[in-house]
Amino acid sequence: MTGADAQFANYPSLRGRRVLITGGASGIGETLVTHFAVQGSQVAFLDIQDHAAASLIGQIAAAGHPQPIYLHCDLTDIAALRTAVTQAIASLNGLDVLVNNAGNDRRHSVEEVTPELWDQLMAVNLRHQFFVTQAAIPALQQSGSGSILNMSSIAWIIPSVGLPVYVAAKAAIVGLTRTLAREVGKDNIRVNAILPGAILTEKQRQLVMTPQYSAEVLAGQSLKRHLAPAEIARLALFLASDDASAITGQSHIADGGWV
Repeated sequence: MTGADAQFANYPSLRGRRVLITGGASGIGETLVTHFAVQGSQVAFLDIQDHAAASLIGQIAAAGHPQPIYLHCDLTDIAALRTAVTQAIASLNGLDVLVNNAGNDRRHSVEEVTPELWDQLMAVNLRHQFFVTQAAIPALQQSGSGSILNMSSIAWIIPSVGLPVYVAAKAAIVGLTRTLAREVGKDNIRVNAILPGAILTEKQRQLVMTPQYSAEVLAGQSLKRHLAPAEIARLALFLASDDASAITGQSHIADGGWV
């Protein structure tokens, strides 16, 4: 069920958990911040959209849920990223869950990709996932049961066209997830990837979801409806919770049956 009368899971293990989310001010990230707050988690999020972040915090606080902590951070600036992660962990007094959500599916052709554009797109879609994780691992080790969620995409499986560097980055995230799960499993830290399909965020609605693309999406999916950001957030909640305590190194597709 996806309507207003639907009832979804509550995870007692997430209450009080300390959660850091990148790209949390809008899109899927905004929904992730909200859903973890509703579960009673202590949430910090990084973004560069100050106005959107303030609005989100106000909405969550007005609903009576724990107020998230926002830190302005350009994730392509590694020094600033490291500082922000350190500040977030200090503000949360530790860390239990990291969600590497930030990314940008800006369209680009093969012909227009220069070395500079390649580096820019990799910086916004892949590089920060590694360096945020690297900075967060010591706190996750202290947690004793950490969980890392890396946002990939089905774009590399279909494969999508018109954004080749983005596709390459999202494929690399799956490989990174697999090796990190082996690297930190000894510390009881789980690492999983989430691979969304076409999720109808406000940005997608405004910039991408033309009638032609909408028809393409629905033709590709087994479910003949558009998918909502909340459907990705609910998967993230499960993977971050103790209910998923044996699941690591895996890729979890939520695409309405496209691939």
